[in-house]
Amino acid sequence: MPGSGMLIALAGALGVSVDYLVGDQEMVLEAVDFRKKTITSKREVAQVEAQVLRMLEGYLMVEELLRLPSVEWDKPRDAPFPVVGDVAEADWGASALRSHWGLGIDPIPDLVGILEGRGVKVLSVTLARSIDGLTARVRRERGGAVPVIVVNGAHWGERQRFTIAHELGHMVLSVIGGKVDGEKAAHRFAGAFLMPAESLWSEVGKRRTSVGWDELFKLKQLFGVSVQALTYRCKDLGIFNQTLFRRLFDEFKRRGWRDSPYEEPLAIREGEKPRRFERLCLRALAEGIISEPKAAELLGVPVRELDRRMQEPPESGAA
Repeated sequence: MPGSGMLIALAGALGVSVDYLVGDQEMVLEAVDFRKKTITSKREVAQVEAQVLRMLEGYLMVEELLRLPSVEWDKPRDAPFPVVGDVAEADWGASALRSHWGLGIDPIPDLVGILEGRGVKVLSVTLARSIDGLTARVRRERGGAVPVIVVNGAHWGERQRFTIAHELGHMVLSVIGGKVDGEKAAHRFAGAFLMPAESLWSEVGKRRTSVGWDELFKLKQLFGVSVQALTYRCKDLGIFNQTLFRRLFDEFKRRGWRDSPYEEPLAIREGEKPRRFERLCLRALAEGIISEPKAAELLGVPVRELDRRMQEPPESGAA
């Protein structure tokens, strides 16, 4: 057991409280898979893992206090779906998962809500700019493993949605044989899950040699993706030929959308927030199961702000 000075230093380095470090740890984070563009330091990795465990500990604690069963991971029986020789095989996995969850081919307006209802814990965490997100499992002493997707809360909404779908691809795909890059397969899955071929064909057509800005941005809003992801998906499906695809991406580059932070016009400023944990905390507070300071700690808001939210309706127009 480290001394108080070391405990304080560890807590500061990991971004958690001393109470959290000395508390009973019944959970272990395993199979952690970061989606990052550059090598992340071991300290950054440790900070993220500690923050994720702390948030999940609170999430599962509130479920237990409310005597709610943790939603089971609704994983298809045939998953993980194999991707052997061609990245396009990831499309089949996306279609199979949509079918298993009864989603049809329509755009998904609330991706986080869909995943939370199927037993995937989704956390929005402010991460280093080099990290888009990660997948992991939380192993508990009691109960089964809980799948987790963490998305960078500092990113704009369309990028968060694509990251979540990408991480979902890592959870349900199995890349076999080394002929296909796992990241490319997850990218292909994300595009297919958010933009099913049948839906795009209906909206865009099967062969296009030109497209205007207004149409592109209306499609962006319909599917909740970036125009870059939309263009790439249309190229994958053969809707846009290589000439049109290259012309569009040259224009994206010229306008600065291909460079960090990759933000386009009409970006969704507020990404999809995981709402289930917040609802459970507010319910536990209203029923007197947890105290106001504890609820404020779990939700990461000041007690005064939480009290105002409990006592007053939201202002007109507030999200």
